[in-house]
Amino acid sequence: MPENGGVSDVRHVLVLPDRDAAEEAVEALAERFGVREEPLVVRDALAGEDDAEDAQWLVVLRDEEGRLDPGELDAFAGEWDGWREEP
Repeated sequence: MPENGGVSDVRHVLVLPDRDAAEEAVEALAERFGVREEPLVVRDALAGEDDAEDAQWLVVLRDEEGRLDPGELDAFAGEWDGWREEP
């Protein structure tokens, strides 16, 4: 069986406080980091909370080439009072 050499499923998850921050971060990712693939934006409601104000927003980035620096992404998310979630 042939192997898929060099292919990985690396993902980074940025946790942001609200939808506006997530949308702004997605736009800035392309400019600052040259991200070509559109990141996935997901609402993550806190356990037991129905109010949209109590939700975090996740920006999921695929990084199969491993070119994005986790520390830089953490600092980037911090600009919106967010962070990079460790896998």
